[in-house]
Amino acid sequence: MSVPDFTDLTLDRAQPLQAQLYRMLVQRICSGRLSTGSKLPSSRRMSASLGVSRNTITQVLEQLKAEGFLTSRSGQGVFVCASLPPHVEAPQRMSWQSDTDHPPQLSTFGESLRNAPLVREKLLPFTPGLPDLDSFPFHLWNRLYRRHQDRTALIGYGPSQGYQPLRQALAEYLRNSRGVRCSAEQIIITNGAQESLSLCAQIILNPGDTVTMENPGYRRARIAFQSAGADLHLAGLKNGSLDVESLTKHNHTAKLLYTTPTHQYPMGGVMPASDRLRLLDWAASSEAWILEDDYDSEFSFVHKPVAALQGMAEDTPVLYMGSFSKTLQPGIRLGYMVVPKSVIQVFNHAKEMLSGHSPLLSQAIVADFIEEGHFVRHLRKMRINYREKWLHFCDLARHKLEPQAQLIASSAGMHLVLATPGRNDLELSKKLAEHRIGSTPLSFFYPGKSLNHGLVLGFANTSKQQREDCIDLLQSFLTNSSS
Repeated sequence: MSVPDFTDLTLDRAQPLQAQLYRMLVQRICSGRLSTGSKLPSSRRMSASLGVSRNTITQVLEQLKAEGFLTSRSGQGVFVCASLPPHVEAPQRMSWQSDTDHPPQLSTFGESLRNAPLVREKLLPFTPGLPDLDSFPFHLWNRLYRRHQDRTALIGYGPSQGYQPLRQALAEYLRNSRGVRCSAEQIIITNGAQESLSLCAQIILNPGDTVTMENPGYRRARIAFQSAGADLHLAGLKNGSLDVESLTKHNHTAKLLYTTPTHQYPMGGVMPASDRLRLLDWAASSEAWILEDDYDSEFSFVHKPVAALQGMAEDTPVLYMGSFSKTLQPGIRLGYMVVPKSVIQVFNHAKEMLSGHSPLLSQAIVADFIEEGHFVRHLRKMRINYREKWLHFCDLARHKLEPQAQLIASSAGMHLVLATPGRNDLELSKKLAEHRIGSTPLSFFYPGKSLNHGLVLGFANTSKQQREDCIDLLQSFLTNSSS
């Protein structure tokens, strides 16, 4: 329980101190500033903070107890009574009066959120994007934490660009595993993927600029661009990934294109290398930036991972982003961006002005985790773990849900997509939530009204029994709704 120190009380030394203190405490109790049940500081502490004798403090407290404002609890202290004394009326609440019933106007984006559904992320099995938390190496992580916990340099302010050892370790990892062309100087450490999106939106876009996005696509990216006042151009998919042929054929131009080429989100398609090169040519001719979200690139179960779009040529206009939310744990809230050399200074200044540094202690732990080889070993273990779960979940879905539902994402990292034509996917998702099963309606990934319905189901944080129960439950929902 928080105890007030009353350092904001100002007493006039020319007037009787006891009477002033009495009135001030009564006023705070009656107004609710000192709420019922609040504990008061000790008389010794009040005497020190107010510069008033302890005897004066004691007399005021005893008077307030006698009048029914305060009460003493043996061994615990002095507290505000549960109700005001009978002879005291609660004061009328003062409200500010204006000539209008409407508050000041919000931005267009702010107004659009008034009636928008609030999607709350819950730690439920099958919640998309949630890794297998039980398999996280907590013992190892805690050992690394203890290594750094007493370093005072990690609890102060740090470089907004990020912890240098982490950027060095990350640069080497991305070069080796994803073919990203970068140095540590090009890496910006962010507070998760959402800050990366926000930085790009604020640095690149002016109101009215066009952003091309995959449709369906990542909802939070769409929100980040809309909040910057951008106009969205929705690009369709082909074989589950961005239809580059259609995009280039129609000579469409944009200031920024956001894409998830390694695992299209949410449909799971992989953009072929030939399309990636074609997309780079389009960006060069259109003078457009490409924001490559390389989420889940570590977890591919069917195809050998294609090298990152960013590294397929020198000096590409690609902003590359990733995070540790799925590869490690969402709670550390760390992401990263690789930016072209020409805009390093701009992104550094923006990060400094808008949010400052990301938590240094977490960065130091992740740096050691990567540098000492634990990260690669953990990914290897999780890849085997998730592949087994993916095969099991796919097999259950095909045998028990077809033809009422169709599996339409064959290798989407940590989730599956089920098409449920003719069924309200929002209602299906709500029914699953009632049974403590997480999911996201497929229609959420389409702006406006969608004709495509289905469920996005994460399988990484599930057990064999949970997967079987989920499919059985869905089977009963789909069978009953079709009968």
